[in-house]
Amino acid sequence: MNPVSGSRTRRSARWGVGALVVTLSGALLAPVASSAAPADGTSHGATSAAADRNETDWNETAYRGGVDVVEGSSADRATVTGTVFVDRNRSSTRDRNERGLAGVSVSNGRVVTTTDSKGRYELPVEANMTVFVTQPRGYQVPVDDDNVAQFHYHHLPAGSPELRYGGLEPTGPVPDELNFPLTASTETRSPEQHCAIGADVQTYNTKEAEYARAGAFADLAERSDYTGCGVLFLGDVVGDDLSLFDETRDLTQTLNGPARFLPGNHDLDFDSPARDHNFDTFRAQLGPEYFSYDVGKAHVVALSTIEYPGTTSRYTYGLGERQLEWLRNDIAAVPEDRAIVLAGHSPLLEFWYSDSHRTKQLQEIYDILEGREVISLGGHTHMSENLREGDLMAGWKDLVGEDGLPFTHLTVGAVSGHWYAGRQLDAGYPTAVQRDGTPPGVLTLDIKNTRITERYTVRGDDGSQQLALGLNTPRYRDWFAANRSNVGSAPELAEPLSVSRDELAGTWLTTNFWMGSTGSTVQVRVDGGGPVEATRTQQLQGEGVRIGAEWSDPAANLETLPHGGGLVERTSHLWRLELPADLAVGEHTAEVTATDVHGRQFTESLTFEVTE
Repeated sequence: MNPVSGSRTRRSARWGVGALVVTLSGALLAPVASSAAPADGTSHGATSAAADRNETDWNETAYRGGVDVVEGSSADRATVTGTVFVDRNRSSTRDRNERGLAGVSVSNGRVVTTTDSKGRYELPVEANMTVFVTQPRGYQVPVDDDNVAQFHYHHLPAGSPELRYGGLEPTGPVPDELNFPLTASTETRSPEQHCAIGADVQTYNTKEAEYARAGAFADLAERSDYTGCGVLFLGDVVGDDLSLFDETRDLTQTLNGPARFLPGNHDLDFDSPARDHNFDTFRAQLGPEYFSYDVGKAHVVALSTIEYPGTTSRYTYGLGERQLEWLRNDIAAVPEDRAIVLAGHSPLLEFWYSDSHRTKQLQEIYDILEGREVISLGGHTHMSENLREGDLMAGWKDLVGEDGLPFTHLTVGAVSGHWYAGRQLDAGYPTAVQRDGTPPGVLTLDIKNTRITERYTVRGDDGSQQLALGLNTPRYRDWFAANRSNVGSAPELAEPLSVSRDELAGTWLTTNFWMGSTGSTVQVRVDGGGPVEATRTQQLQGEGVRIGAEWSDPAANLETLPHGGGLVERTSHLWRLELPADLAVGEHTAEVTATDVHGRQFTESLTFEVTE
């Protein structure tokens, strides 16, 4: 007989958190030549030391199971109790020889407690709550058959109100015991971690789910470097039709690590009569609205940043007081020597919508994290941004002061790209170039101790493709101005890589460096000459957003205006160099070397023609 449960009824909770990660390709604007070399020795391809260690098949070694729920009979229990234990035999129930684990954080979504020397915890009961464990370093929570992480239990005695997509079934009384199993993991103990991040899979139908399968998920299925950290999906998992969560789970079966999910504005129960039930179907299918977990020396905090006041109101960006209280308590329990990854669906602050997309409690969040090593992640906008500490845009000073951003803010390019729009590729998905010129893809955080290095992998690529080159000529600008309202139906521009001699003085070679940021450089050699520094169009030194043809990305717009995708007339990561006015008539080659803030170099070349 189990020493914890006796003969009481148990059930295994399946309310798992799911995760999608993606790697998108369709890198339409392939240059003549491309190469990439990490100047500092940091791995930026799909292979890594972690991949070398993980030679066995994930499906053979994954820890599958669920939370151990000992059903209760008392409807008026004031507390929920249980044990966090090391599940040596991987049965998901605690046996006599399985020890409790001390010092592990457990929460009811507001209060955070830590387990005692025997692995026990106690938390106050709330009427509608999710109780979850923070996975500690060196251990891993179980996953279900769809690879969705299982670390939580939803308590909603009467279940959800009537909702179109079902919501949560009644849970009944508080369990007599709510026990969280863990297994020892060398993967999560390692100081080297690779965390895959996928934003906005956002499938509106089965056809789009198959685009995701052929793109990002096929790429992730070939990778084994994220087994420990897994994949975190940053919301907008589906596009309003919550029945497609089943399709999402089908996709996560292909992953080689745990999947975890955050909710976005397209994952809402729009028919919910109360805010407390806005994400009930998401919770039932994929997991908690917010949570945290540890891998290596990093603490990942996953936030729910979408607030939907009601069926007649628009959503806003905020945490709410309950979640903000949890965040304070969660961070307070994290040792000072840990790096913190703060993730949400909507960015805390970002460039493209710099005057409107802001999290309400931004200053409170910054205060909670003051003095910590932090990197924040967001999705939602369907583009890529790499904003570094000290960056500043017009209108931000009231939020961040004269010193600019307090830490790196990354906006993650969408798995769906520009909502699966554009020209269909032979690989089985559309080009879907986003509004900043970035192709669809997935972000990976490479973590070594507390140092975090970001890399973006375009769908269908090995990570070497990081930039697109083009020519911004007077003829291109005229074409752009005439067709900027005709995205998807514009006539193609003839000979876009040709420029007449009398237009050389008004022509720029452009480099869209998708993960380029403050601290990055772009150098150009024309016809083998000496390197010349290109200029970033947005310096992020307090200026406003620069919009229009002269600040646009020709390489992207030559694809999207005729075929569909985003209109790319502003971006935070475009560099340009005016071509020499004395170039001779004939063919020329520009070799471009972009160096990112971490010292990694990427070189591509573009051949163009000067005419009379």
